[in-house]
Amino acid sequence: MQTADIFNILFEDEYLVAIDKPSGIMVHRTRISEDTRFVLQLLRDQLGRRLYPVHRLDRGTSGVLVFGKTREAAALLSEQFRDKGVGKKYLAIIRGYVEGEGTVDYPIARDASRPLREAVTHYTRLGQSEIPYAVGRYATARYSLVEARPVTGRHHQVRRHFAHIRHPVIGDKKHGDVKHNKFMREQWGISRLLLHASSLAFVHPVSGEKVSITAPLDDIFRTALGRLRLPAPL
Repeated sequence: MQTADIFNILFEDEYLVAIDKPSGIMVHRTRISEDTRFVLQLLRDQLGRRLYPVHRLDRGTSGVLVFGKTREAAALLSEQFRDKGVGKKYLAIIRGYVEGEGTVDYPIARDASRPLREAVTHYTRLGQSEIPYAVGRYATARYSLVEARPVTGRHHQVRRHFAHIRHPVIGDKKHGDVKHNKFMREQWGISRLLLHASSLAFVHPVSGEKVSITAPLDDIFRTALGRLRLPAPL
């Protein structure tokens, strides 16, 4: 990730802070990662205080990411995530055409050693396009822009659900389409995962007020929309 160590603050009060997470950086350190820079440590340095993770986004996913400023506030908001009380919206560019609306109800497990768990994602198609490039076996390539609304919060859920219905997210190196990823990278220099956490809506864990936070699309995502002749929703 090529970015300054300063994150765009989308929401902040004495209990919570929400940032616009860039694509390409992990939220926090893991045992298997060799990364040396993480959102949590950089944001702690930026704000000069301890922070507590509430939820996470994949390394490649950009968008709204919330932390607690107190352990109690983080725990209460995390409980809303677990209880499906948080409204989550993502924008994704996927391969092919999908129906105007749909639901993927497909259990997934974090890995093969763990049991399957309920996973549900609703989606709405916001636009579709066909460009004159033979990326695969056809003379043209088709894409859709979708809004995904995951009800549950499983590991890589949005990515795995669209891969399951054979419309993988563009730029997904693990669950995606190698040919389309290579095309975007070599044709236009776009290699990021085209998945963006566009908004979160929840009840403030302390004040009880409704909070809605929106993150704008970055320049690379907008470039992809333009190149693929898809509408820009934000």
